Amino acid sequence: MTFRTDSVEIGPESLVIEIEILSQETDDSRHKIVITVNAKSRDMVDAYVCSVEMLTQAFRARMNSLPADTISSIVSLMVPKKPVPSTLLREARMLAQAKTEILQSNDWLTANEISNLAQFSSSNPSSQPNKWKRAGKIFALRHEGVDYFPIYGLDPAQGFRPLSALESVVSTFATIKDGWAMAFWFASPNTFLGGKRPKEALLANPSGVLSAAKEEVSGVVHG
Repeated sequence: MTFRTDSVEIGPESLVIEIEILSQETDDSRHKIVITVNAKSRDMVDAYVCSVEMLTQAFRARMNSLPADTISSIVSLMVPKKPVPSTLLREARMLAQAKTEILQSNDWLTANEISNLAQFSSSNPSSQPNKWKRAGKIFALRHEGVDYFPIYGLDPAQGFRPLSALESVVSTFATIKDGWAMAFWFASPNTFLGGKRPKEALLANPSGVLSAAKEEVSGVVHG
C-alpha cells in the first residue's frame, strides 16, 4: 500500500489531507480518501499519515490470521442491519445545513464572552450566564460541549443582561423546545409577526413575539 499526500491550508489550524490508496490486487484499482485534520504544523500531519499507515498494516496482519467465520462476524457488526432510507439521509442533511446556518449567523456568545461584555467582576464571572439559563431567563444551544447564548436575548442598555421579555418566551417553549429548536424558531420568518424573524422583533415588539410563541405552542398542542 502506498500513500501520496497533498495539503491545502483552509484555516489557521486546519489542513486537508488527500490520501491515495493503491490496491494491492491490481495496479488499475485506485481509491481516494479525503480527510480533514486540525493540525498546527506539517509535522503533525505527517505523524497522522504515518499512524494511519501503521494501523492499516496492523489491522491487515491481524485479519489475515483470523478464521473466515471470525472475519465474517466482524464485518456483520460493521454493516448496517438494513439500508438507511433516503428520506432519513435527506432529513439529516437538512438538519446539518440548518444547524450550520445557525452557528454561522454571528448571533451566539459563550458565557465567557458575555461576562466580558457585561464586565462581571466576580471570581468566576462566566458562571452568571449559566445561572440565567438555569433560572429560565435565557436559553442556550449546546454544540461540541459548549453552551452558546443568543446575543439578541441580551439588552445592551442594561449592561448585556437578558431582555425581560425573553424569559416569558423561554417559559412558553420550555416543555416543547430545546435550545436548538428555540434557535430555529427565533431565526425563522414568522407570519404572525408579518414575516419578521422573532429575533429581529424581540426588542421592539416583545409582546408580539410572546404572542407568536403562544401561537406556536397552541399549534403544536392542537396538531
